[in-house]
Amino acid sequence: MKSLVVFIVVVFLALIGYFLFAFTVDETQKAVVLQFGEIVRIVESPGLHFKTPLLENVVYLEDRLLSYDIRSAPVITVDKQRLTVDSYTLWRIQDPRRFMETMRGLRNNAEQRLDDIIYSLLRDSLAQKSFEDILKREFLTEVKQRAQTQVKDFGIEIIDVRIKRADLPTANEQAVYQRMIKERRQIAQRYRAEGEQQALGIRSEADRQVQITLAEAHKRSEELKGEGDASALQIYAEAYNRDPNFFLFWRTLESYKTSLAQNSTLVLSTESDYLKLLELMNSKGLIEALDNR
Repeated sequence: MKSLVVFIVVVFLALIGYFLFAFTVDETQKAVVLQFGEIVRIVESPGLHFKTPLLENVVYLEDRLLSYDIRSAPVITVDKQRLTVDSYTLWRIQDPRRFMETMRGLRNNAEQRLDDIIYSLLRDSLAQKSFEDILKREFLTEVKQRAQTQVKDFGIEIIDVRIKRADLPTANEQAVYQRMIKERRQIAQRYRAEGEQQALGIRSEADRQVQITLAEAHKRSEELKGEGDASALQIYAEAYNRDPNFFLFWRTLESYKTSLAQNSTLVLSTESDYLKLLELMNSKGLIEALDNR
């Protein structure tokens, strides 16, 4: 029984000694050690650390990225649109010493100051932008930089400023939507007109090239026909000069071949010169040979 009591007393004294002489810093925190309200040291490494009992106390600060919702800002844009803008900022404690000195280490104090600064900057910036510029959100970089300039003395670093939503009053929504639809339709019509104009130009150029190609092809075909006819006449002339009788014989056979086609009928006089060769060929059995051919 006495052993149990002694154990409990030892554990109790150990806990008291721990809270009096030591403190633990989490990975998500920084610690500021104060002595009579003055900053003695800043502990940024996580783990177990020691302090002077009764004389020193510890204030813990967040070392994580913090988010704060800025109060809604009603604004009137350059194009006379009424908007209700909801925004937020991401920030962190960059300098614990300066943060303790200016904000007394209280997150609420820092967020109240951020709310005032960013709210004011957003209203001023939004009032100089059109509704479409606000949707692009490119101006937020400038707002962040201006806000950082104002809070750097507080030991605060602003990581980003973002707009969650920008709502139109219900009475203006339909009018704005219709105007946007009309503008997009005008742009679409312009693109279609430009496309039709380009298509017409392409078709005209294609038709012109077709006509040029056909004309050149017809010209070339006529040239080839002329060259072929000239070559044929030259061959006929050479053949006639070499053996006139054979040439007449060959031309007569070509004439028979054309005239005496299948199922053809010729009515000629028996004294016609055109039949003399036929009679000669018939007497020698050449007609049957031509028919078989």
